[in-house]
Amino acid sequence: MATSSVSKGCFVFKPDFKRKKVSFPIADYFNEGESLSEDSKLRFDTCQLLWQQMKSEAEELQEELNKNLFDSLIEFLEKSHLEFRKKSTKWNYQIKCREIPTAALVLGVNVTDHDLTFKGLTEMLRDTVTPYVVSLQAKECPDVKHILQKLASQLMGCCIDMESTEEEYVQSSQRKMHYSMAFLSTWYKSVTQKTSSESVKKKITSFSHWKESPPIVIILKDIESFSTKVLQDFIIISSQYLHELPIVLVFGIATSPIIIHRLLPQAVSSLCIELLQSLSCKEHLAKLLDKLLLTTRFPFKLNEKALQVLTNIFLYHDFSVQNFIKGLQLAILEHFYSQPLSILCCDLPEAKKRIHSLSEDQCESIRRLPSFMRYVEKQTPEKQVASLTDERFLKEETLRFLEDLHSYHENFFLVLKCLHAFTSSLPKYPLGRQIRELYCACLEKNIWESQEYEPALQLLRMLAKDELMAILQKCLEVCKSPPGKQFGGTVEKLQEFLVQFQKLEETESNEEENGSGSQQKGLQKTDLYHLQKSLLEMKELRSSNKKQTKFEVQRDRVVDFIDNLVRKYLSPPDTQTLYEVVYFTGAHILREHLNAAPRIALHTALNNPYHYLKNQALKSEDDSIPNVAPDICIAYKLHLECSRLINLVDWSEAFATVVTAAEETDPNSTASEEIKEIIHARFIRAVSELELLGFIKPTKQKTDHVARLTWGGC
Repeated sequence: MATSSVSKGCFVFKPDFKRKKVSFPIADYFNEGESLSEDSKLRFDTCQLLWQQMKSEAEELQEELNKNLFDSLIEFLEKSHLEFRKKSTKWNYQIKCREIPTAALVLGVNVTDHDLTFKGLTEMLRDTVTPYVVSLQAKECPDVKHILQKLASQLMGCCIDMESTEEEYVQSSQRKMHYSMAFLSTWYKSVTQKTSSESVKKKITSFSHWKESPPIVIILKDIESFSTKVLQDFIIISSQYLHELPIVLVFGIATSPIIIHRLLPQAVSSLCIELLQSLSCKEHLAKLLDKLLLTTRFPFKLNEKALQVLTNIFLYHDFSVQNFIKGLQLAILEHFYSQPLSILCCDLPEAKKRIHSLSEDQCESIRRLPSFMRYVEKQTPEKQVASLTDERFLKEETLRFLEDLHSYHENFFLVLKCLHAFTSSLPKYPLGRQIRELYCACLEKNIWESQEYEPALQLLRMLAKDELMAILQKCLEVCKSPPGKQFGGTVEKLQEFLVQFQKLEETESNEEENGSGSQQKGLQKTDLYHLQKSLLEMKELRSSNKKQTKFEVQRDRVVDFIDNLVRKYLSPPDTQTLYEVVYFTGAHILREHLNAAPRIALHTALNNPYHYLKNQALKSEDDSIPNVAPDICIAYKLHLECSRLINLVDWSEAFATVVTAAEETDPNSTASEEIKEIIHARFIRAVSELELLGFIKPTKQKTDHVARLTWGGC
């Protein structure tokens, strides 16, 4: 829209609501370069379906892990405020009414995941215990006044659906200055005593004794961020009204429960605290990997470098499982976006149907895969010609490769879990303590060729009998969990080992019972000198002969059996043909999107604005400064040429010289003076932006100077 007016002014155009916004199908974004347009919609649908399945699995795992924590909290709420409900003895009631029931939830340092936990906790409490659940954050509560305002607004917002309290809510919102615990106490009595609160009673189904006086649960999400004085004053005020308000506090702790004693002195801490511990974020990640990646349920996998990028971000940045899931989502999207053959990254029955409908271009894409080319090079000339020319033969081979890849994953994950069961308890953890460490090592190369593998086997040959039997029992449960045909012999072999060890225990116990009496008699007749001499002789004889016992022989057989399984089934995935269909290998893409480098990005944007703006006029050669560049870019490149202290007058003159380089103006004209003022204002704004970004700062060492805070060009 435009105007024909030649005068300067401000023109307002009403939006055209009738004009529909042009939108493109999301699947069209999968058409990148030479990607096949015919399967873009299919790839996108497959990606969406796979991600929804993995997301629902992750959410079910989150609910399962939170269940124990939430059940413990509900049990604590059931025990709290017994005196408020019973009021049996007046003396005991007066003592207990000053202690606020408090649940301290130790959730760990993964603060970004706490919101999801508190959201589920709030919904669970409102559905099963009480509608009066309040969530407070430190940034919203700088003083007690704001705490009471937030508390009152959220509490009365819980009952805004009731006709009797809606008018009270409107009236109280107009006089926020009068919010106090006395006001909340009066409101609570009026709500719980009115007959219209039947709708609240229907919500509470778990505890019938709470129907008359449901508790007020106040959740302080980030207890470490609250001001000490504000928190102390609020607790002191709340403790004075416990005989009228059944308040229960829930502290969200990220560090340690010691923080409660640091924030609240003994004179203030009138709390009855129950400590509740959530699952460690590392254990949560291990269970998530077992559900999403260490399984054949989902065909999508990550190679060693991509998985290492996500785990490094998790371990060295935020410990956030939710961010790990987002990184996995990005990997899935990039895989289906950049790999045309990802249409085969689906369930095996569906993949078999899609293989028969592959086009000529898709068959040619299969032939260009590095793993397929390695396979063709090892075949006979007849098979090589058939693989490169016959599409029907190629589709049959592709089907066989996908079936082999599926069976490879079944055996790979079972043996991986068995090997982890054996090595996770070894001293110094030569193959890693977590299964993800062992998984990354197996993805990278043959695990038996690593330096840590042989020492691990030597330590396994020194296991005690009870430890070995416990590990074998664990491996037997792992192998029995999925119905596998190829692993049937392994299950029988593990059962055989367990039976043999049990027989050894029975025979040894019988021998000890039979020989205990004679050994005791012999020891009584032998003096100390002859006893020491006989022990030395037995030690020399054992060191010379080195004869193994039955248990040692059987233990070596178990270790050799596990070693054979490892060498047979734990080869890296890149040895399998068509592994590129299901494995995402773009670790650099994840690193670029997830590992933020703001300093490098800022330097690139300010030093080379063409990198982001894509304007041909911004292209510069020999580090020259184009006058059409943004003002902050010109000021930044000029400040790189200065020393530690920058003279603002010289900097301003250089800025004006660059900006007016291509303009021909008369320095004596009035227009020139206006232009100078405009350029000076632009320079001031550019310098202020550089100061905001942290490149310079004011200094008192010299007048009209600023200090440079960066060095080396970035």
